[in-house]
Amino acid sequence: SSKIRNPEVQSADDVAGLEDCIDFSLAKTIRKIEEKLEKGGSPDCLDNNDIFPSIGNEMGAEAQIRLLKAKLRVTQEELDSVVCECRKKDDENQNLKSRLKDMEEENTRLQRTISMQRSQTEKYKMLSQEANKKSEMLQQEVIALEKVLQ
Repeated sequence: SSKIRNPEVQSADDVAGLEDCIDFSLAKTIRKIEEKLEKGGSPDCLDNNDIFPSIGNEMGAEAQIRLLKAKLRVTQEELDSVVCECRKKDDENQNLKSRLKDMEEENTRLQRTISMQRSQTEKYKMLSQEANKKSEMLQQEVIALEKVLQ
């Protein structure tokens, strides 16, 4: 987006500093413009006092243009910063989505492993119970044979 900007806006030589307008607040100005628009007004019905609160008519046209260029440059820099931050957040979201997918796959794999281990545990339990029954039967047989031998 910085490539699209007008070279005049990028040049700081003819730009008035923010000190030229002491009480200027971009957020307040935007809020005022939005309020006027909501009330049915149009942006061209705004007067200089809405854009330049404390010095309005005292500034000449060139000074107003320089101030507006400075405001535009600052706003563009803020926009660029927000876009950059947004891209970083998007990258972070993509990384987190990728990690989440990996974790879900790992969870699925572990669930399968747990399921297999449970079924093996059940199988070994049944084998153990069968072995215990067989052992008891053999014990009883040994006792019976010992009685026969006596």
